[in-house]
Amino acid sequence: MESPLLVLHLADWFAAAGEASWAQALEAGKVLYFPGLAFRLEPQEAPLLTPALLAEGVRNISLDAQGRLKGVAGDEATQARVAGMMERFARQARALLKGLVPAYDAHLRPAPTSLRPAQVSTRRQSVRADDRRMHVDAFPTRPNYGERILRVFTNINPHGQPREWRIGEPFEDVARRFLPRARPYSPRQAQLLRLTKSLRSEYDHMMLQLHDLMKADEDYQRDGPQLGFPFPPGSTWVCFSDQTVHAAMAGQYMLEQTLHLPVAHQYDPQASPLAILTRLAGRPLAGAPLPPSKA
Repeated sequence: MESPLLVLHLADWFAAAGEASWAQALEAGKVLYFPGLAFRLEPQEAPLLTPALLAEGVRNISLDAQGRLKGVAGDEATQARVAGMMERFARQARALLKGLVPAYDAHLRPAPTSLRPAQVSTRRQSVRADDRRMHVDAFPTRPNYGERILRVFTNINPHGQPREWRIGEPFEDVARRFLPRARPYSPRQAQLLRLTKSLRSEYDHMMLQLHDLMKADEDYQRDGPQLGFPFPPGSTWVCFSDQTVHAAMAGQYMLEQTLHLPVAHQYDPQASPLAILTRLAGRPLAGAPLPPSKA
């Protein structure tokens, strides 16, 4: 299996100078890995790294683009410190992406910033929700019609523990492997579905089928093409999580920033999961036709 990582030796969030090969690798589903790009905590922020920071029943802490903080247990001073740390990370993540892939910047729509203090390896979840199983991201209640899910991760663990991932095969290989098992799309069922915020397209249906079928396949989880990789504290990585096959196996204390990108504003829209699934299906899956490659 070809390495799914592109290693970039960058130590300044504001100093990236995008190269065409970086965008090409990112849009091919590779992980851009920055072993020396650390998010530095302020002295008053170090005590925040404790599982006790999580409110009861909450898995992650989130800060939305309007500054609303959710999931923190603590007084106003604690919440202000958490919000300040997460706002700083969001700014640095956006600056990194602007340098790496400058053509994206005007079109990125931020999703909430996430702080993850919980230990991944001991979480108990259903098979469908368990992110320790290899998958591509797809959300049952939020159809996106092919819009990309771009994520920046950084390991801030103070105890030397890596964030351990498994990274799998290229997206098209996954699609060819699992789509023959997928249930057919029913427009009538999509219209009747009341769990979603908007009508689920055939693209969204296919992505959910891939997500669920991958996670449920024990043989694939054990024997499918994959590389285990530990992202150490002080490192950062970036990927399209709707395209990069991944599983988070262990680790604690991570910051993550999600941004959404309309597929038309990729450097090469034809490299997207929407384009790949459209080619395999032989018909439009999510509305408007895809533009050609800009490359």
